[in-house]
Amino acid sequence: MGVALARAAQWTAAGSGTGTLEITPLNKALLNQIVQFVEDFSTKHPQEAAFVFREPLEWKTQLDSSVFGEGYEINEAAVQSQAKGKDGQPMLILSASTLRVRSFDQLSCLLRIAMGKKLKEAQACLEANRDPVVKILGPEYGTVEGEDMSILHLFDRVKKDLETELKMKIILLLHQLDLQLLNSCLKQISQDVRLNPAAVNTEVNLLKNFSGQGEDTVLESLEYTSDYMFSNGCRAPPWRQVHGEICYLVVKPHDTDPLYITCSTAGVFLNGGQLNGKDIDYERKSDLYKDIVTFLRERSPRFVENMAKQEYSIFKEQAHKKNYQHMEGAENSGQSQSLHDLTEKTECEKGKSSSVGPTGQRLKPYMKWKSSGLSASQRPKSSSDKAPKKDSEEGKSSTVSLTTKKKASGKSKTVKIQETSKCKASSSPEDVGASSSETDEDEQPVRHHEGNTDLSPEYWGIQKLAKYVKGGDPTATVIALCSMRDFNLSEETCQLAIKDTGCLEVLINLLDTEEIKCQTGSLKILKEISQNVLIRHAIADFGGLEIMVKILDSPDTDLKCLAAETIANVARFKRARKTVRQHGGIKKLVELLESFSVGSSYQAKDSETARCAALALWSCSKSTKNKKAIRKAGGIPLLARWLKCSHTNILIPIVGTLQECASEPSYRLAIRTEGVIENLVKNLSSEHEELQMHCASAIFKCAEDEETRDLVRKHEGLQPLSVLLDNTENKQLLAAVTGAVWKCAISRENVLKFQEYKTVETLVTLLTNQPEEVLINVIGALGECCQEEENRGTIRRCGGIAPIVKLLTATNQALLVNVNKAVGGCAMDPENMLIIDSLDGVRLLWSLLKNPNPDVQASAAWALCPCVENAKNSGEMVRSFVGGLELIVNLLKSKDKEVLTSVCAAIANIAKDQENLAVMTDHGVVPLLSKLANTNNNKLKRHLAEAIAHCCMWGNNRVAFGEAKAVAPLARYLKAKDPLVHRATALALYQLSEDPNNCVIMHENGVVKLLLAMVGSTDDTLQEAAAGCIANIRRLALATEKAKYG
Repeated sequence: MGVALARAAQWTAAGSGTGTLEITPLNKALLNQIVQFVEDFSTKHPQEAAFVFREPLEWKTQLDSSVFGEGYEINEAAVQSQAKGKDGQPMLILSASTLRVRSFDQLSCLLRIAMGKKLKEAQACLEANRDPVVKILGPEYGTVEGEDMSILHLFDRVKKDLETELKMKIILLLHQLDLQLLNSCLKQISQDVRLNPAAVNTEVNLLKNFSGQGEDTVLESLEYTSDYMFSNGCRAPPWRQVHGEICYLVVKPHDTDPLYITCSTAGVFLNGGQLNGKDIDYERKSDLYKDIVTFLRERSPRFVENMAKQEYSIFKEQAHKKNYQHMEGAENSGQSQSLHDLTEKTECEKGKSSSVGPTGQRLKPYMKWKSSGLSASQRPKSSSDKAPKKDSEEGKSSTVSLTTKKKASGKSKTVKIQETSKCKASSSPEDVGASSSETDEDEQPVRHHEGNTDLSPEYWGIQKLAKYVKGGDPTATVIALCSMRDFNLSEETCQLAIKDTGCLEVLINLLDTEEIKCQTGSLKILKEISQNVLIRHAIADFGGLEIMVKILDSPDTDLKCLAAETIANVARFKRARKTVRQHGGIKKLVELLESFSVGSSYQAKDSETARCAALALWSCSKSTKNKKAIRKAGGIPLLARWLKCSHTNILIPIVGTLQECASEPSYRLAIRTEGVIENLVKNLSSEHEELQMHCASAIFKCAEDEETRDLVRKHEGLQPLSVLLDNTENKQLLAAVTGAVWKCAISRENVLKFQEYKTVETLVTLLTNQPEEVLINVIGALGECCQEEENRGTIRRCGGIAPIVKLLTATNQALLVNVNKAVGGCAMDPENMLIIDSLDGVRLLWSLLKNPNPDVQASAAWALCPCVENAKNSGEMVRSFVGGLELIVNLLKSKDKEVLTSVCAAIANIAKDQENLAVMTDHGVVPLLSKLANTNNNKLKRHLAEAIAHCCMWGNNRVAFGEAKAVAPLARYLKAKDPLVHRATALALYQLSEDPNNCVIMHENGVVKLLLAMVGSTDDTLQEAAAGCIANIRRLALATEKAKYG
């Protein structure tokens, strides 16, 4: 154990005295293993556990006498064990928070008693006893300069004294623990990625490129604290470089205060910031992160949002540059294969000028292809697209002229890639950035063949068919298309072949002909291959979407279905969705839903048309503007009508579209009025899990509104939701169902129903071993349910308090908000509060006040209110948090209204303790509260008035509030319409009226008339406070008159 602590454990570099164990994953893993070893020691090795240490292990403990029970003698704050050594001394002594332990047996018992604090006790013990083996066995067994010579010392003793067998067993056990700890450290360290100066500098320069003033920049600024760079690339001073530190940065995000961070070889972390002058507080204040971007993602929601817009742009630029370099190299190589055996002679002649590179050699047919390499004039969607149709009309023949198609194909396939083509980037600016509800799909790398020998027979088979698609008459083209469909088009090899030979452009050209069979064959192929990300983008680049939208007007039903289904595949990224909308595609897709004829002989055909249209609308509905277009086109009533059918294959895209659109408030209103909720509830009992998932997801989004929650209860949808909670295998379904339960539980009537169905008990079982998206919803639902007293007891009896408190250490912001609310709800029960306190839940809540997210801060402050109110010795508990009171007072400087409101509520509870109020007064709580007085927010008014009322109870605070000009604004609160504001304000004014100057200000602001009306209130507290305030003002007036007139 001494070797592991000396070599592997990570200690702080203390300026004076002994260092402490850093809060790192490695140290946490070491502590857990040591705790496990000591806990099991007494049961696995009872004889060795009774061995009396040479000297007791001594440290400052956080445990008090109340946690000790049987086997210990307790005398007020002092505790000693009944077990004693041969010298009659107790094996464990607790005196004045100092703990002394003399055997492994007592250490094991102590850790079991400590429960949730066992890690902290182990840490404190090891920090106070850096080489515990010396205390246990004696100084001759100590670890000197990292080398453990204790075994050799022991063998020397064994030769002289055979009675040391017990010591030998203990030292061997400790050596075995040392090996386990070192192996564990080695495994963890080997997985860490070490940073270096070059990597940090590259990342800083990249972030600087996207920083500056503007809404879309990822950061406002990012600067080094030092401009001087050492020869090794580090900017940290030499005495910090020995600790692995590389440089220090000042980062200014858009939505948080400046962040001072340290980049070291171990990772990136938050430091203490700049002290007076240019000195830096080097102490680590956060967890370690692998790089700067990961650190900022945890600290700034705005950074995450804007970074998502930049990453796609960066990727495309890098991919294009790489692609350009590769193709340029291919042109200059001497290994390119001739295309004579792949295309007809006439086509080669027509494409000769464009297919020959600078060296006279041709490009490989399987060359990595990128649509961004084509200029606008080479896209077959304007004159090139219309040429076949025009030629056909002029010749008055049904034969399809493919001359133009071949020419267009030849250009796009063999065009020389020039340097200027890199500017094009294949798209309009809308490609960069995310849509309202879904980010663009990432471009997946296309498989690249290293040589022709790697190509499969399918690849060459499709290439041979390509010439018939390009150069044949309509009959030959249709036959070639049919033959092409015989291949497995879902395989990447076949998709590559169609792409490399230029067939993709030809397939799109065929859509613009008048040959139904050619259009049908082309669409059937495009529908299959458009599952590929790059081909989807290519179809959009070549103008395929515009032509497909035109086909939606075709009289041929099958053709319209194929076009709609292909649009559904292609419209999975923002630019494609915009193209569909701009060319009138949304309205045409909605019109396809109008062929509603349930019960007629045409039901099957109508159903297929509706299914394809719904699939396309589902893909398009991921953009906010498209959602509005669907609504304006009259899509909601039609979707609601189709929801009544019984075919699962139609219901899934219909419900999918509805749940996607339900994020818009206008849709939720329409969904309620169209009677959709009843059918959604009905389909929750379907046997198809995907349909159940989409129905639950739609309810999840719609249940934000109270009327919808009532409808779900009215149509008996709460029970099937409760039943679906038992399906824990399908995580997507479980996430949707728990979300629906959460939102429905906002209504008290629904919570009472959930109590009948034992839903709370089921939710508690889902608190462990679930993904974050499920946990967020489960905790949210429990947070709503525990507003009812009965459910708070249920959660405790089911063992739910501990896993909820454990989640306070999570990093997901949305999860933390819900966990805070759940802990606060549970804390309203005194029995629950005892458990929360024993699990260190209040301390964890307090630490979340440091979180940069205002939602997390506000929810943590709200949760602290019932904790402080219901905890035993709450005043002392609050004071035990070092810097806690200063932290909560400083939050009054926040700009977020909800944070200010929650902090005022917490201060009102904390100020009930006189000592805490005195400390807060020293930290300037009075002027900070006074600055908030001129607010128009009723909720803030109420809790601010309560905080002021309680803060008046110390020293000259009443006078200070008057001097800070807080009285006049408070007087105006009496004109608010909220009775809760009246009550809090009357209490504050009553306390402030104890000061004569404040009474004068109140009288000048006309409070007497307003308070007189409140004296007749049915609220006793309001009545007494109003009367008391009036009495104080009256007494001052009488005293003034008496002094004036005698």
